[in-house]
This record gives sequence, structure tokens and C-alpha cells, in this order.
Amino acid sequence: MKKVTLKRALLAAVISGLCSQSVFAFEQSRSVDCIAPAAPGGGWDFTCRTIGKVITDLKLIDGAVQTNNMPGAGGGVAFAHVVGKRKKDDALMVASSTATVTRLAQRQFAGMDPERVRWAGAVGADFGVIAVGKNSPFNTLEDLIAAMKADANSVKFAGGSAAGGWDHLKVLMAAKSGGVTDLKHISYLAFAGGAEALTQVVGGHISAFTGDVSEVIGFLESGDLKVLAVLSDERLPAPLDHLPTAKEQNITAVAPNWRGFYVPKDISDEAYQWWVDSLDQVYASEQWREVMRKSGLMPFHKTGEEFKTFVDEQVQEIRALSTEVGLIR
Repeated sequence: MKKVTLKRALLAAVISGLCSQSVFAFEQSRSVDCIAPAAPGGGWDFTCRTIGKVITDLKLIDGAVQTNNMPGAGGGVAFAHVVGKRKKDDALMVASSTATVTRLAQRQFAGMDPERVRWAGAVGADFGVIAVGKNSPFNTLEDLIAAMKADANSVKFAGGSAAGGWDHLKVLMAAKSGGVTDLKHISYLAFAGGAEALTQVVGGHISAFTGDVSEVIGFLESGDLKVLAVLSDERLPAPLDHLPTAKEQNITAVAPNWRGFYVPKDISDEAYQWWVDSLDQVYASEQWREVMRKSGLMPFHKTGEEFKTFVDEQVQEIRALSTEVGLIR
């Protein structure tokens, strides 16, 4: 009787040990594929390559991180590829940003929604900004909003994304928060990039610029541009801490163009947690802080369930606003 009891105890201990190793000791023992859903040279490509290098430098994996460029449909080709062909691949990460969420919210990826993947984390952001030329009569965001409340079409905006894109939505978010009711008649002109849009504003041809902080720094330093508001929760770190936030002006518009990753939906919870923990380690590293300093990325970090909740809320906000102004039905 004692022998049987002892054997059972030993067997239970062995099984417990094996379960502990398989459940709690997930390790990424092979090389990782990072999909950049665009051609080389863009923001998603940068995100994959820089994060991949830090992951390798920190020895978080035994192999390497290979960047795989997969352009098409503003990220839609890569999203469909992951959902359709690699939904169980735990050695796969995909670079994403607010642009990804915007397209999902506006249902631009046919038959796809945010629930088809798992949102791993964000490791930095380029915050939205609203700026005007140095000779503009507007000196605060409140001045500009007041003019729009009187006549929504009186202020013309220029941005580097298409109509209905993230730059356009930043203006609509700020206007709605400021009490502008005629959102459909706000004038937004789309240019091929932020630089072209800024040239028009600095030249006095268009009233205001909507884009990201990184795009305006050169014009700000030359004195050709006035930043009316940064769309962040708090003021940015020095040397940009003199720029006012929209919140300080009673306009609760926060618009981070975050940089982060999603991973396939059907990987194990343990593999998902490994990705979350790894991105936490990357963000806390001196190597990543140096990348942020050189690239102009600002502090912004959410992982795991916190990040998923943030993405869900961002999708709801963008979808509701896009519906209100007739961008989607």
C-alpha cells in the first residue's frame, strides 16, 4: 500500500514538473519573423528593424529577427496573411501603428476586424500636433476652435494623410472636443506627405497644419511655425516641454501615433505573455531609449491587456467619429 502511494506521489511530482515547464517556461528558441506591412524605408520598416536589433542585442531569442516587407492595402495584405496563413505562428510579430487601427476601425481591411489578432504592445509614439504659420492670427488652439465654431469652413487644414486618415481625424477630434458641431464642413486638404503640407502652411497658402511632432521640429526651430497644441496627455520632454497641450486649453483631444506590434490570434497564452514581457524589457532598455532619442519617438508604453483595451477604445472612437462625418456607414 505504501509503495503504491509513493509511486503515485512520484508520478504526480513528475507530471507537475513537466506541466510547470511547458506552461510557465516558454522560450523563443528560434529566429523571429517581423512583418513590416510596407516597402523598405517607412515607419513600419523602421519599427521592425530597430526593435529586432534590440531584441537580438538583449539576447531575448537564440536566433535573429528577420524583417519581411509585405506592402499592400495600407497594411491589409499583411493582416490577411497573418489571419489566413500564420495564425498559430508564435515566432511572428507584425509592426503596426495608429494607422493600422484607423483602417480597421473604418473597415478598410475587407472582412477583417481587430479581434482577429492579439495586440502585444506599443513602445513609443509620435504625438499629433496642430500648428500655424508664424504670421497667423491664431495664437492658441482656443482661438482656432472659436473661428471654426463661427464658421467650420473658415479654417483650412493641410496634412500628409488621405482624407479620412489619421491626420484628418486629429482635427475632427480636437474640433468636436472644442464644441464645433459642423464637423462635415471642416476643410482638409491631403498632400503626399507632411513636408508638402507644411510648405503650404508656412507659405501662408493654407491656415493650419495637422500632423505629428516629428514633422514640425525643423520649422519650429527656424521660427516659421507656431505650434498651437500637442495632442498628448502631458507636455512632452525637454526640449519640447514649452509646447502647450490641447488639454491645457480645455480641449481633450489626445492623438498618439503609436508604434507597436500585434501577433497571431491562436498562439498560446504563454507565447503571448512572452511577447508582452519581451516588449516590456525592450522598452526599459538603454538601447531602446537611445533609439527613441535619435528618432524623435516620445514615451508611450502599453502592453498586454492594457494595450488591447487601449486599441479597443481607439477603434470605437475612430469608428464613431468616422461615421458621424460620413467617412463610413
